[in-house]
Amino acid sequence: MPASHLAIWAVFAASIALMLLRPRNIPEVWWVSGGAMLMVALRLITPWEAAHAIAKGTDVYLFLAGMMLLAQLAQSQGVFDWLAAFAVEHSRGSRMRMFALVYAFGTLVTIFLSNDATAVVLTPAVLAATRKTKADPLPYLLICAFVANAASFVLPISNPANLVVFHSNVPPLASWFSMFLAASVASIVVTFFALRWYCNKPLQGEMQHETNHVQISRAGWLTLGGLAVVAGVLLTASAQGKDLGLPTCMTAVVIAIAISAMERRNPLALLGNISWGIIPLVAGLFVLVEALGAAGALGQCQAALLALQHWKPLTGAVTTSFAIGIGANLINNLPLGLIAGAGVVHAHITGALRNAVLIGIDLGPNLSVTGSLATILWLMEIRKEDIHVSGWTFLKAGLIVMPSALVVATLAAIYLGW
Repeated sequence: MPASHLAIWAVFAASIALMLLRPRNIPEVWWVSGGAMLMVALRLITPWEAAHAIAKGTDVYLFLAGMMLLAQLAQSQGVFDWLAAFAVEHSRGSRMRMFALVYAFGTLVTIFLSNDATAVVLTPAVLAATRKTKADPLPYLLICAFVANAASFVLPISNPANLVVFHSNVPPLASWFSMFLAASVASIVVTFFALRWYCNKPLQGEMQHETNHVQISRAGWLTLGGLAVVAGVLLTASAQGKDLGLPTCMTAVVIAIAISAMERRNPLALLGNISWGIIPLVAGLFVLVEALGAAGALGQCQAALLALQHWKPLTGAVTTSFAIGIGANLINNLPLGLIAGAGVVHAHITGALRNAVLIGIDLGPNLSVTGSLATILWLMEIRKEDIHVSGWTFLKAGLIVMPSALVVATLAAIYLGW
């Protein structure tokens, strides 16, 4: 392997490792963006190639910006407090019942608004609920991270990575359901029971139960309606094969301006509390994956998929989903999705093997905190509230949850898809 290729892999590995470890509590964005700039400084990638890679992520940046704006609007209008009160009231003092309610909320948000929205929108509501009940927040926070990936292939819009893997060949909704509905149901159900088993001890017994009702304002209801509108926009754009970022961002901006005007508030005030660092972090990942492509990662992926195509369907699919799933945790599923998606297209991979690639990209990241962009967003949200979940804590849960859900979902896609 040429020295330049070895240097690319070394810089990439160091960037991802430092993003996870966060020495001196330096935010993740500095390590990833710093790695990308180092690639350019060492001439491992040209400035033009880096700029081209950053431009590739425009749709993702717009999508994230729109979702973060809506989340901040919802927080400012008390929507999260209302959702927290709803969950607490209907749990009736039962930790197990609140666990099921939060999981159901997370599943719906992921399906109709994407896994990144679950990390950004649901996590603050869950934190508010646990503060009301003084319950251990960890089981409920883990739900936000795990269900964001477990339910992320019910619809094409449930995870931006779905569109990356299929590129311009996203199947119609009926065909998508035929391929992934059984696998999605299996993933959601197995993840629920595996996570509940792992969290069994802190979920025992009763918790503080408040019966006071939290009223939601008219602006809060309009914000909830705005989230429903965004879900409709996403479904429409997906059905028409359009990019999701621009319509999501434009819709969010219109909703935020309209509600702020009605409340006589300055909409620009919403921007100050948004974690904008996620945008350069994602841009840095795009640059890093561009460099990996130059180091031969795409060719290696394509060759591996072509070899697996000659295996027996069951063996090939299960091996592919696990290999992709493990790889997502090593280099994050966004860059791996870009590489694997291009490999699927160039190698003309179809059928069970292609579906296994997508399941590995979507569900595999439930092993570690570095697995998906949604999990990184989740980490950033809880750190804003001075709550820290270590990589080891997450990995202990991931070792229980991810393998079981991945193998059952893959088998369901093979045997129950139609």
